[in-house]
Amino acid sequence: AKWHLIGHLQSNKARRAVELFDVIHSLDSASLALRLDRICEEIGRESLPVLVQVDLGHEATKTGVDEAELWKVITAVERCHRLQLIGLMTLPPFFEKAERVRPYFCLLRELRDELQRSGAFGDRRGELSMGMTNDFEIAIEEGATIVRVGTAIFGERG
Repeated sequence: AKWHLIGHLQSNKARRAVELFDVIHSLDSASLALRLDRICEEIGRESLPVLVQVDLGHEATKTGVDEAELWKVITAVERCHRLQLIGLMTLPPFFEKAERVRPYFCLLRELRDELQRSGAFGDRRGELSMGMTNDFEIAIEEGATIVRVGTAIFGERG
C-alpha cells in the first residue's frame, strides 16, 4: 500500500509528512516545495512525488495555489532535485447537484494539459486528483486518475 497525504500540509508538519507519506497531494506554495526538498535531502530520501493543489473555487476554507500563481510553484518544483511533479489536485466547492462541479474539473484538466504540453511532467502523463464520494463519476468523466471516496467506503464522519 502507498500512503497519500491529501489534506493541507502545514510547514511545521513537513518533516513528519516526508517521513510518513509516499505521495503528497497538497503542495500549495513555492516555499513549501523548497522545504520538502530540503527535508528529503536531510533524511536521505531520493524522491518525493507531489501534486500541486490548485484552488479553483476560491473558498476561504480551502487552501491551494491560485491559478495565477501555478507557474511560480511549478518552477519552484522544477528547481527541487528530490521532488517529482506528478500532477494536480483540486477540491472544488460542494454543491447539492454534483453536476455543478464539472467546470472546476474541466479547468483542472485543461491546466494539466497545458503543463503536459510544456513538459512539466516529463515523459509521463500528469495525474488529476479530483472528485470525492458525491462527485467522483463526473471527475472520472473529466479525466480524474485519482479519486477520494472515503465516505463511500467508511461512511459519514462523526
